[in-house]
Amino acid sequence: MPDPNAKLAALVGSRLCHDLISPVGAIQNGLELLSLSGGASGDMAPEMSLIQDSCASAAARIRFFRIAFGTADSDQMLGAKDIAANLSGIAKGERLRAEWLAPGDHARSDVQMGFLGYLCCETALPQGGRVAIDRSAKGWLIRAEGPKLAVDPDLWGVLAGHGRTDQITPDRVQFALLSVLAETRGVRLLVNSDETELTITIC
Repeated sequence: MPDPNAKLAALVGSRLCHDLISPVGAIQNGLELLSLSGGASGDMAPEMSLIQDSCASAAARIRFFRIAFGTADSDQMLGAKDIAANLSGIAKGERLRAEWLAPGDHARSDVQMGFLGYLCCETALPQGGRVAIDRSAKGWLIRAEGPKLAVDPDLWGVLAGHGRTDQITPDRVQFALLSVLAETRGVRLLVNSDETELTITIC
């Protein structure tokens, strides 16, 4: 039975992202018009460039969060190109590189769990690294690699079903949501790690 709290949280996430993407897009369009009209010339160019980069980053994060934290029906499909663009957009300019390796179209609900897994892996790579999401015969595989992993056993225990979700902070909410979605959708989460590599298998 679907968790009503998870459903409500997803609806809230979708609403927030939907309402935020429009004004951010409008700011981007306004900046582009200013640039075309010469408003970005001279000493203003660096400032305009900074604002444009910040808006682009905000828009990319909102699009990503809309998939990760919003509503996701299994009959909604997303193409590999759009999925990869959303994933790479959130990591643009960061020390962390994100890659979507699974070709073809995929259910939005599967992509949502992959994106949440990415956010979980992000917390384990304080020095940066690479996170790749792929599909195999066993299920979805999210692999994180980096020079040094920082894996909090209590936090990652949430994915294994023995952690305490009441101790999770807002910046770690992806762990609780991924665990709830896995239980609701009848899939398992398997986590393995060593000094330089961590994997989440969704099967």
